[in-house]
Amino acid sequence: MITKEQLEAVLRPVAEPALKRSLIEMQWIRDMMVKEERVSLTVVCLEKDGDAQQAVAEEIRFRLAEAGIQDVHLRFRVASEHEREQAGYSMNTSASDAEEPSLKGHGAGLEHLPVLDPGAGVNFIAVASGKGGVGKSTVTVNLAVALARLGKRVGLIDADIYGFSVPDMMGIETAPAVEEGAIIPVERFGVKVMSMGFFIQDNNPVIWRGPMLGKMLRQFFNDVNWGELDYMLLDLPPGTGDIALDVHQMIPQSREIIVTTPHATAAFVAARAGAMALQTEHEVLGVVENMAYYECSSCGQKDYIFGRGGGGKLAETLHTELLAQIPVSAPDNHPSEPDFSPSVYKAASLVGQMYKDVALHVIAKCTKD
Repeated sequence: MITKEQLEAVLRPVAEPALKRSLIEMQWIRDMMVKEERVSLTVVCLEKDGDAQQAVAEEIRFRLAEAGIQDVHLRFRVASEHEREQAGYSMNTSASDAEEPSLKGHGAGLEHLPVLDPGAGVNFIAVASGKGGVGKSTVTVNLAVALARLGKRVGLIDADIYGFSVPDMMGIETAPAVEEGAIIPVERFGVKVMSMGFFIQDNNPVIWRGPMLGKMLRQFFNDVNWGELDYMLLDLPPGTGDIALDVHQMIPQSREIIVTTPHATAAFVAARAGAMALQTEHEVLGVVENMAYYECSSCGQKDYIFGRGGGGKLAETLHTELLAQIPVSAPDNHPSEPDFSPSVYKAASLVGQMYKDVALHVIAKCTKD
């Protein structure tokens, strides 16, 4: 299998079309991942020039084919102004860039912040599901809050850019602040939060292509001053699309939690998300079975309204464990409370205790390494 060092040597002759400089030497070929006979990488480019990108893509594929690599996944993203300046190239933003996601006016264009380097002690945990509607965001939010209640420094990125919901679920009504040119994430229940929801007005839909989503996600990593963190949770979109692949490439050390309902079909679909994690060498910490049952408040009888066994079977399929079976319920919150949120369970509640147990389990697994 080709190593990353060999990969860099093979691709060193590939030049940026306008600058005529090696993309490898400029460090504009990034997120390289080698898995058996498959290579995935991101190429930074000066402009959204389809012809130039096509020429670069063809050369990369040709050189990798000569090295015996036929299965190649390429992504392109436009260089930031800071990257252009580092490369000795500066120009005004074109009209076509106006549609690109950007945090300009909120502190974009900062130096790369090394705080999110996993080597600095940050544990990255992506929460994934095979399909929507299984409560993945609810699990992410409550796990983040449970970790914070245990004294951990926690960040949360709402990476479900099409279906962002974390700010509303946590009862956040303020926007990120900017201090000395740095974006400061909103803190709620001891969790530092960033979401596309902070930058979209009037709940408008996000209509973007995959590369634009990846660019915004990278800005969430690089252009936000997170401070010191112990855990960074990422609420991924459902399925195995572009954002999930970007996360796997950007953070190869990330671990994952898979969320499903007990229904057999939901678990079957969720297995794809788990399989993607395993194929990209990400550890699956476990499975959370949400909406596992409904418990009658009067008699205590449990009704398994979505079936039984899906979470356990999924955990068995992924060779991991079932972390929790969360019942169908609603947080006992009231809008008049100062810490009201629609989806965060109180620490003393039954479900709040379940999430505490999951958090303790996650901490034990992460510190064991």
